[in-house]
Amino acid sequence: MDEERRKRLVSKRALAKKLKKAEAEERKKAIRERNPFKGLQIRPTASLFDEAGKEEPGARNWEAYGFDIHPHVTLVSGFLLIVFIALTLFNPSQAESIFEIALDFVTRNTGWFFILTANLFIVASLYFALGKFGNIKIGGNDAQPEFTTFGWYAMLLSAGMGIGLLFWSVGEPILHLNTPSPMFGDVASGSSEAAQSSMITTFFHWGIHPWAIYSIVALGLAFFAFNRGLPLTIRSIFYPLIGNKIYGGWGNLIDILSVLATLTGLATSLGLGVAQVNAGLNYLFGIQISVTIQIILIASITALAVISVVKGLDGGVKKLSEINMVLAGVFMLLILFLGPTIYIMGGFTQNLGNYVSHLPAMSLWTETFEATNWQGDWTIFYWAWWISWSPFVGMFIARISKGRTVREFILGVMLFPTLISFLWISVFGSSALYLELNNIADLVSVVEVDEAVALFAMLESFPMTGLLSLVGIILVTVFFVTSSDSGSLVVDHLTSGGKLDSPTTQRVFWAVMEGVVAGTLLLGGGLTALQTASVMTGLPFSLILILIIYSLYVGLLEEYEVEEAVKKKLEEVEEKHILQETVADAVDDALDDALDDSQVTNKNSN
Repeated sequence: MDEERRKRLVSKRALAKKLKKAEAEERKKAIRERNPFKGLQIRPTASLFDEAGKEEPGARNWEAYGFDIHPHVTLVSGFLLIVFIALTLFNPSQAESIFEIALDFVTRNTGWFFILTANLFIVASLYFALGKFGNIKIGGNDAQPEFTTFGWYAMLLSAGMGIGLLFWSVGEPILHLNTPSPMFGDVASGSSEAAQSSMITTFFHWGIHPWAIYSIVALGLAFFAFNRGLPLTIRSIFYPLIGNKIYGGWGNLIDILSVLATLTGLATSLGLGVAQVNAGLNYLFGIQISVTIQIILIASITALAVISVVKGLDGGVKKLSEINMVLAGVFMLLILFLGPTIYIMGGFTQNLGNYVSHLPAMSLWTETFEATNWQGDWTIFYWAWWISWSPFVGMFIARISKGRTVREFILGVMLFPTLISFLWISVFGSSALYLELNNIADLVSVVEVDEAVALFAMLESFPMTGLLSLVGIILVTVFFVTSSDSGSLVVDHLTSGGKLDSPTTQRVFWAVMEGVVAGTLLLGGGLTALQTASVMTGLPFSLILILIIYSLYVGLLEEYEVEEAVKKKLEEVEEKHILQETVADAVDDALDDALDDSQVTNKNSN
């Protein structure tokens, strides 16, 4: 028995050596014999595996005074931001008028483009996840996840939706109740039909569309960084299209747009966050609601974000994200059980069904036959906001997702956060609608004046109002800090040439800059300025995202073909090994039988 076990062990070791050698040889062969890719390359000589001219992350950086920066990306981005801040602060009233005109023009003329683009990401995400690329692993076959599933989901939620969900989960359903979407026809304001359409519309804006955008950008970043060893920046996704030109002017332009989009998207969220904190402090302590107070709040909360930034990804962002999850979960459960529980859960079930049934029509509706621009303030703003957020959220998701398959990655990013968002909206939005429809509270009048007050106005009708309001303020603050330090981490990657270990001083600088941009937008027009910033940066960046889909397809196809060639070769080696072992065993058995027969014959002859 021991002899048989020893032989099996020797056989397995021999097979393992053969497979390892065959895998290395076949992978090199598959790469060497791949079909040349021409695509959109200016000079079709570069490929995914072209090592000539490849640079290490941060190879062109400047290092001095606690900074380690890519000069072109950092200086150009910084210059444009400073010019924007100076012009806005020089004449805030004129800036507000310009923001309003620009927002109206862009939303009226490019709304159809945003609608088509958002749907394209859903189709592409499902294709990558459910098709032949689904089993490709981020980081290679031997990569293992760096974070637990719970920690991963916690960071997804807090980075992707935090402040926005808190701000709009009450305000948006109430506003849609009073002014229903024209898509649903002539629905009477304040009616049960308006309530139903308001929840469908809110679900639509916070559903799978934003997460599909995030998943594509995140997958592109993760794949080209962890599977191809390229810098963790947006420019790296374009390697199949322009080859090593990603290190030159085209790559710089892509990262500059990424920095601007990220900062304006973050500024929008941070501006909404401080407005809500100000509203809560006004309710609890009578502190005046004003831009001055909000600027002070931005400075104070940014200081907390700086502390988190100094502690890094594991010590700061991860811990804060998990605190967010626990605190948000407790807050949501309190509202669920203290509020109209049966109404909320019934609404969640019905809202989910209505969302699924209305999704195709809502996804392609462009308000063409209505003489309105309702979408400009809602859907187009949201889609542009998600697009401008995508470098930030996408890079953050990529940074924490090594070791997961493409299928697990995309479905995890798209489905879990969407369902949790729906549950959150149902708990808070349905509670607000119940109070309004049953004349328990007049939330419409309050929200029409200031959306930031919506959550705290609703909590006035709940027991333990003061405690719940305090929890709400703390939650918004923690989400603010998480978004700020996550954002500074991402912008830092972009401006340091993709380095993951840039100086703390640099991350602190970008955390402060995020607060400055948010404060500037508040001074320059409040919510309108925030919306305009997202839309104006989201429009050009959407073109980059469309190209990302194609470039990612090319990269995954190359990976798939290599892996299939290696898999086929390994199967051949294993079959050959088994055949050799079988033949060897048969020969050994035959020799043993012959020896036994010889011994028996000799015994009989004696």
